[in-house]
Amino acid sequence: MQAVICKEYGPPEKLVIENIDLPSPKNNEVRIRVEACGVNFPDTLIIQNKYQIQPQLPFSPGGEISGVIDAKGKLVKGFDVGDQVIAIMPYGGFAEYVVAPETALLRTPMNMNGITAAGFAMTYGTSMHALKQRANLQKDETLLVLGAGGGVGLAAVQIGKAIGAKVIAGASTNQKIDAALNSGADEIINYSQDDLRERINTFTLGKGIDVVFDAAGGPLFEKALRSISWNGRVLVIGFASGDIPKISMNLPLLKGCSIVGVFWGAFRQKQINDDNKNFDELFELYKEDKIKPIVSKEFSLKNVCDALNTLLNRQVIGKIVLKP
Repeated sequence: MQAVICKEYGPPEKLVIENIDLPSPKNNEVRIRVEACGVNFPDTLIIQNKYQIQPQLPFSPGGEISGVIDAKGKLVKGFDVGDQVIAIMPYGGFAEYVVAPETALLRTPMNMNGITAAGFAMTYGTSMHALKQRANLQKDETLLVLGAGGGVGLAAVQIGKAIGAKVIAGASTNQKIDAALNSGADEIINYSQDDLRERINTFTLGKGIDVVFDAAGGPLFEKALRSISWNGRVLVIGFASGDIPKISMNLPLLKGCSIVGVFWGAFRQKQINDDNKNFDELFELYKEDKIKPIVSKEFSLKNVCDALNTLLNRQVIGKIVLKP
């Protein structure tokens, strides 16, 4: 089978495509014929040895897989050969086949195609955990989403609206702003042109933001923190801008607010039953057409370098996927 292989750490150009042996599942594993694999920001970090998870070389990146089970171990009870599944893995998905433990699997909803399924788990899993468990976002609260044109950002906009919050979407281009509006945002801020704090003050009538969802990092983080309401919550999702912000700790003291870290991968590992319940809710919202995943581009395995660089250059609306 063909797979994308990372043999040495570095930029996407270091990756190679190789023919490797077809893997065999162990007792508690299944083998999946991959239909598509989501491309995510952690994939760009793991190949540079900059991620929390550091697999032994060589390895294949790719952490969210959709496909069909074509073989299974004798201890697997909840899934059968022929089942359409989503697999949530730390890596290994940029390949024609992947082996995954039963605990990594979600059953793909009947009304969801494989391309959509490949771009669903990480973005919606992250955003649901952030807004539900970490922020406890409530109906009629105000949610600011920074990086609203990307996968997790658009997911946060849609989930926030489904909860009943007033959603302000911030993004850097008009195209990304349009995507956020189409996902249900009530207000928008193009922070490449607009003054973020001034626009927030106008939209909230000076009351400030209840919850900030920040997937971008960089200088916008402190500006958003300064515009938080009393008892507000600032969610640290990631640093797509490449800049990890540093702030004066008197700010959360004066604001009476919380700065809350969001690490969905660890949450799923430590609280898998809670995360599976989140996905039950997400699949129901999808069935009710309240959330609408956006996959804007599809790449073949041989074009993995283009896919990852498109993500690194922040040229993605929603999600992109690789197809064997």
